[in-house]
Amino acid sequence: MYYTVYNEIREALAVCTGSEEADLTDAGEHADLASTVAFRLAKVRKMAPVRIAAELAEELRPILESRDVFVEATGPYINFRFGMSYVQGAVRAALAPGFGALPVKTERVCIEHTSANPNGPLHVGHIRNSIIGDSLARAFRKAGYPLEVEYYINDMGRQIAIVSWGFSHLGIDRRENEKADHYVARVYIAANRALEADPSIKEEIERRMALIERGDPEMVIAFRKVVDLCVGGIRETLARLNVTHDRFVRENDFVRNHHMQGVIGRLKLLPEAQNDGTLSLDLSAFGFEKEYVIRRSDGTSVYAARDLAYHEWKAHNFDVVIDVLGADHKLIGAQLQATLPLLGVLPPEIVHFEFVSLPEGSMSTRAGTFVSADELIDEVTARAFDEVTVRRPELPEDERRDIARSVAVGAIRYDIIRVSPEKSTVFDWKEALNFERQSAPYIQYAHARASSILEKAGGYEEAFSFATDHEIRLAKQIARFPRVIELVVTERRPHLLSIYARELADLFNTFYRYDPVLKSEGETRNSRLTLVRAAQNTLKEALETLGIDALGSM
Repeated sequence: MYYTVYNEIREALAVCTGSEEADLTDAGEHADLASTVAFRLAKVRKMAPVRIAAELAEELRPILESRDVFVEATGPYINFRFGMSYVQGAVRAALAPGFGALPVKTERVCIEHTSANPNGPLHVGHIRNSIIGDSLARAFRKAGYPLEVEYYINDMGRQIAIVSWGFSHLGIDRRENEKADHYVARVYIAANRALEADPSIKEEIERRMALIERGDPEMVIAFRKVVDLCVGGIRETLARLNVTHDRFVRENDFVRNHHMQGVIGRLKLLPEAQNDGTLSLDLSAFGFEKEYVIRRSDGTSVYAARDLAYHEWKAHNFDVVIDVLGADHKLIGAQLQATLPLLGVLPPEIVHFEFVSLPEGSMSTRAGTFVSADELIDEVTARAFDEVTVRRPELPEDERRDIARSVAVGAIRYDIIRVSPEKSTVFDWKEALNFERQSAPYIQYAHARASSILEKAGGYEEAFSFATDHEIRLAKQIARFPRVIELVVTERRPHLLSIYARELADLFNTFYRYDPVLKSEGETRNSRLTLVRAAQNTLKEALETLGIDALGSM
């Protein structure tokens, strides 16, 4: 419904201005849409924007008012207010399963996210990557794109050489019920301490790195054993966070299939190549001071060489390639983007994010000072269980624990995604689990309240008579959902959906507070129950697109 009216306004503006640029924007509380086109036309027509807006409003009225869209010039702005047919159509559309889905696209999209090194569990710093990437992926699917989500496994770097050495030499046994990735981290930390105490171990690490690149069968098995163990644990954590990947791509695959060697061969021929023992690229023409190293003087490749091969493969198989990377990867991401076009390869788009931390401070796997994602989930789940028990002591314990798990994961995901990626954030336990404020539990509770109203109501006939400001504002917010999905995808900013969902919950709660539903009668009761059903369905679709469970009871 929103798109139908949006396009009608855009086409009417094109007729009246002779320009395809409608300059349409959200108008806040003043109207449903506004156009700033008068500012752009002022230079062309050599008139004041206020006068242009007034004249255009006069031209637009007979075109749009017949379509139940009201036009008003307010200073230099042209405001558009949607009539009752829009409100009714919006509610009717929102009753359908899968509301918010956009038309199917043909553009193939690949999103790579998380891709943490398999030398220990995910920690709090990693999961912002996971949650941003997974939320983007869900939005792309909702927007109709054929999509593959990938995790790139660094299975042959220095860190894996160190941890494989630890498994071979330190004799550290796995504890009873110890999660696999936590076990790997314990070995990795011990191996680093051994390396600090005895620098001669460095030679063995370098030997392992050379052997793995040559495809030595024994070393391949040793590395893969460690990596598979750790990745198995990581996948369990991702599942707890409702994060899924379609494919796990191994870095070593691009060495074994000689793709990396082919890339290196072509890089050597570039005018930017410097091959004086170490192979590197001079990217100073792109503003980089440091050389982009591709291969070491001992003949072993560095991560960048395999990464270039991986991205060439992605560019060959997909039309749009998106990487989600932390701010500490800005340099290598920019070098990658500068180098790929030299090879005639489409570079990836990169969604960079600043870091999330706990009040306790920064984290390091190597030093053993991290707070794992598992510990975070366990702690938030325990706190959520206490809160659910206070609110619903009559529920069986198993049901309270199920609700607590969903509330905890929702709290973590929402508290991380609600902040725009370019801003750093600190995870706040109290805010994240606040049922009364701007949090996932608050939105989940709005959905549960809508479900409860519908359950208590029993049967009703769908009706679409809306009169109060609260009914109309809620219906118009519901109508915006498909547009928000489009904005999330086009701008690569999933936090926009979190803002939308919170505002939708606000408007639903306000409507519920001031407009009686179950106590109303006749057409009014049926219409309000229909609106509740539309709000419930939209909240469900928004929450699930954010990777958060839409609970029927809390």
